[in-house]
Amino acid sequence: MKTTIQETDDKIVAILSGELDTAAAQETEQALQPLLDSKGKDVVIDCTELEYIASSGLRILLAILKQAKSVGSRVILKNVNDVIRDVLELTGFVSIFEFE
Repeated sequence: MKTTIQETDDKIVAILSGELDTAAAQETEQALQPLLDSKGKDVVIDCTELEYIASSGLRILLAILKQAKSVGSRVILKNVNDVIRDVLELTGFVSIFEFE
């Protein structure tokens, strides 16, 4: 699992590559720590290269969403493939996240 974070004036973009499974969750959570301090910037999570997400990965996304909303930020999931979207639909996450 590879995580890249890019920051602009108005948003923070996290690019996720690989499989966000239980084994990668702790390292990924630490890498995404800057998203928890978005300071009112919108958070974009680019899933173009995300191949798989486990429940531990969903928990990370939910924590980011809760923190971002508490400071008035939006969280947008971008370029979600069909496999990841199916998981998000099964878990009800499609109703709480914004998509691009």
